[in-house]
Parts: sequence; structure tokens; C-alpha cells
Amino acid sequence: MKKNIIVFILGATTVIVLDQITKAAIVAKFFIHESYTIVAGFFNLVYVMNPGAAFGFLAKASATFRYFFFTGITIAVIILIIYYVVKSKPQNMLMVISLTLIFAGAVGNLIDRIRFGAVVDFLDVYIGTAHWPAFNVADSAISVGAVLMIWGMIMNREKTHSS
Repeated sequence: MKKNIIVFILGATTVIVLDQITKAAIVAKFFIHESYTIVAGFFNLVYVMNPGAAFGFLAKASATFRYFFFTGITIAVIILIIYYVVKSKPQNMLMVISLTLIFAGAVGNLIDRIRFGAVVDFLDVYIGTAHWPAFNVADSAISVGAVLMIWGMIMNREKTHSS
């Protein structure tokens, strides 16, 4: 089996399991909207359900529309990522890792959408009264994967232009 596929399967499985375990712990131990301070003035654990996407995107749309829209987009992204990872060359490991993180985050949040009709968010970062929207392990994986992808593209572009 190609190294890319092994990295993809192991990485995605690890992130998805971690995401689902942390979400299950929050759902089991917290009441909805309950908050627990970890670092005063900076970080809480909080149990919220996000019916939308990042920053509450489409949170006010009908539940049926959101379900089919987000599920459809996520499945399309998942298929494209799998296709790319299978076709990618072994020397493009940074891209495989970034896509693995994005894939795992997408799957983790898709599981929530299918189970609950919304995504469990629980990480609350803030300074004073300025809060970043609550997020989860899957969201973090997507964000880190996107940053790695952009960095890899920049590095690849610089390498191409210097050659």
C-alpha cells in the first residue's frame, strides 16, 4: 500500500476518533450552554450546538436546507480528497497531511450533523468579553490542514519560481 494512503488512513482515523471522544465527553458531562473555566479570562469548555458552519454561517436557514446543503458539500469534499490522496505522488506528503486533517475534520463534523442535526462545539477561547466562536477538534483539524496546505502551496510556488 502506498505510504500516502497509510498516512491518510492512520491520521484521519486518529483525528476522527479524538474528535468524537471529546465531543461525547462534553455531551455526557455538560448541560447545553454550560461552561467551565479552564484559564480565567482566556479559555473555557462550553457545550454548544452549532446548526451552521464556521462563524454560524447559515445557522438561521431552515434545518432541512442546512442538513442537505452541508451534508452534500461535505460528501463532495470527502470524495475529492480521497481521489487526490489516492492519485498523489509520495513526495507530496505535506499536501497529503493537510488533506488528511481537512478530511478528518469534515468527517467528524458530518457525523455530528447526521446524529444531531448540528455540530457539537466546546472550545471557547476569549480575551475579556471578546470571544472567538466556539469550536471543536474537527474544526481545529480543518484550520491546521488549510494553513498547511497554503504554506505548502507557497513553498512549492517559490521552489518552482527559483528553478
